[in-house]
Amino acid sequence: MNWTWQAQGADGSAVESVTANDAAFPTQGDAETWIGENWQDLLDEGVEQVALLDGASVIYGPMSLRPAGE
Repeated sequence: MNWTWQAQGADGSAVESVTANDAAFPTQGDAETWIGENWQDLLDEGVEQVALLDGASVIYGPMSLRPAGE
């Protein structure tokens, strides 16, 4: 399966993201490392939260990209 991030707005609607569009990973760990390195770029594009998918299955999320308390 391919691990991917689904970019979402604050209301959970899908958001187009240049950063996340073509990002697919062979493992969950690779996907999680990538989000840790790219979350600020996603926020700058208007992505407010993400969900981690394994193929079509949502593994977890939505997860806010905003720092805690913000």
